[in-house]
Amino acid sequence: MFNNLFTRIVVATTLSVLIGCASAPSAPTAPALAVDDFHVASKAAGVELFVRNKRPAGMQTFTSDRTVLFVHGATFPSESTFDLSLDGLSWMDFIARAGYDVYLVDVRGYGGSTRPAATSSEPAGRGSPVATLAEAVDDVDAAVDFIRRRRNVERINLIGWSWGTVVMGRFAATHNDKVDRLVLYAPLWQRRAEPLSTRGVDVKAPYRLVNVAAVKSRWLAGVAQEKQEQLIPSGWFETWVMATLATDPWGSRQTPPVIRAPNGVFVELQTPGEWVPPYDPAAIKAPTLLIKAEWDADTPSYMAQTLFPLLVNAPQKQYVEIGEGTHSVLMERNRMQLFRTVQVFLDGPGK
Repeated sequence: MFNNLFTRIVVATTLSVLIGCASAPSAPTAPALAVDDFHVASKAAGVELFVRNKRPAGMQTFTSDRTVLFVHGATFPSESTFDLSLDGLSWMDFIARAGYDVYLVDVRGYGGSTRPAATSSEPAGRGSPVATLAEAVDDVDAAVDFIRRRRNVERINLIGWSWGTVVMGRFAATHNDKVDRLVLYAPLWQRRAEPLSTRGVDVKAPYRLVNVAAVKSRWLAGVAQEKQEQLIPSGWFETWVMATLATDPWGSRQTPPVIRAPNGVFVELQTPGEWVPPYDPAAIKAPTLLIKAEWDADTPSYMAQTLFPLLVNAPQKQYVEIGEGTHSVLMERNRMQLFRTVQVFLDGPGK
């Protein structure tokens, strides 16, 4: 019997709620975490993938249901989003402190992974787009197999953000035997308009240069003016900018500082009239959570609401919408609602 749940969380904007959501939970006895960084061989010759692992120090027992892998979206790498310490806590930390073995991966061309020649330091207009969906799925497969071998587990939990939901969705649809649970945060599906990320961009070039410090206007698109000031706690945006630029030494030396973001993502993101589903939702057979925030202008609610009923073979599925948050709610004052909701889903019944 399939268990389907649609939930919408509406945030009360009282002072106590704002303080509770913006701050990391008080945890004087939080377990110490062990951290390891790896460069894992991909399926492509000469390409290595940056993989980070966090877990409780001294953790000795590893199981499928307590192993997690994150993958990033179309523009920014995993390290400066999922392991960004804000008020002393990252999302990786939060899950690891719950007793999980947590990993993140950068697909080729992003962050600490190998940047193909077209994205090393050449002009953005030379060559073909880098890091296509097929290449990204291959890279996730390599990371998943690395984790499975390392921990001797059969399956792991997957969390994808934005374009990463397409990567993880296709992976889950074609590798059901390797997936325990699937979380699609800000799920991307058929668009009704040109994406914000492609406006003014030559998407046929290998990569694009992104002025990270100028991203805030896009971040706040769709947020009422009177709500913008309190959405991102003081200093958090600047912390994220610095962490993101640090993942691209070449880009950080440019004026203004930029990061190089591969354009392979746009090969599959076609115009609405040419829509071809990037994967078959009916082929996903793992419990699945769709979760997004109310003011997400990059992946509006209609995307998740269209995708949700197509997950006909997921043994459990949920759709949760968090009030007063954007596409980047994981770095906003209501981030703890995202963290806790995903954690409840990962823990599942009986854990």
